[in-house]
Amino acid sequence: MLGQPSLSGAGQILLGILVAIAAIFDIRSRRIPNWLVLAGLIAGVGWNVYASGVIGKDSGLLRAAEGLGLGFILYFPLYLIRARGAGDVKLLAAAGAIVGPGNCLWIFLLTAVLGGALALILLMFRGRMRKTLFNVGMIIEDLMHFRAPYRSSDELDVRTNKGLRLPHGAMIAVGTLAFLYMARGQVHI
Repeated sequence: MLGQPSLSGAGQILLGILVAIAAIFDIRSRRIPNWLVLAGLIAGVGWNVYASGVIGKDSGLLRAAEGLGLGFILYFPLYLIRARGAGDVKLLAAAGAIVGPGNCLWIFLLTAVLGGALALILLMFRGRMRKTLFNVGMIIEDLMHFRAPYRSSDELDVRTNKGLRLPHGAMIAVGTLAFLYMARGQVHI
C-alpha cells in the first residue's frame, strides 16, 4: 500500500491549493471551514473520476473513496480522544480523496514526522519540554487503562486553550508539501 509517492500535475495543484488554504485558515482562526473540505472532497472525487473513470479495478471513484476512508480512519480515533479537531480529520479525508490511499498514508506519515519535529522545536523555544514529557506519560498511562487522556487534564483537550497548540492543518500542509516534493520526480501530466 505504501509505494513510491506519485500524483499527476493536476492532482498536485488541487492538493496544494486545498492544504494551503486550510493552513491559512487554521493559523488565523484555528478552524478549517467545512466548505473548504467539502470542496476538496468534491474536487478529489471529480478529478479521480475524470482521470480514471467510474468502473473497474482501477476506477477513480474507488481510489477517491479508499483515500477518503483511509484519511478519515487515520485521524478519527484521535478526534475521539480529543487529540485532533474535526477539521483536521476532514482535511486529511479530503486530501485522501485527491491522492488515493497509498499517497494518503505518505501524507499522514510525513505530517507525523515533520509535525513532531516542529513541535519539538517549539517546545524547546518555549521551555515546555519537561511538562510535555509529563503529559505524554499521562497520555500513555490513560490509554493503557482505556481512558480518554483529556479527562485527566484540560491541557490534553484540543477543545481548550490551556495547552500548547500547533495548528494541525498547517502541519498537514507541511507533510503534504514534503509529499509533493517527493512525488515531483514522478509527475505525469
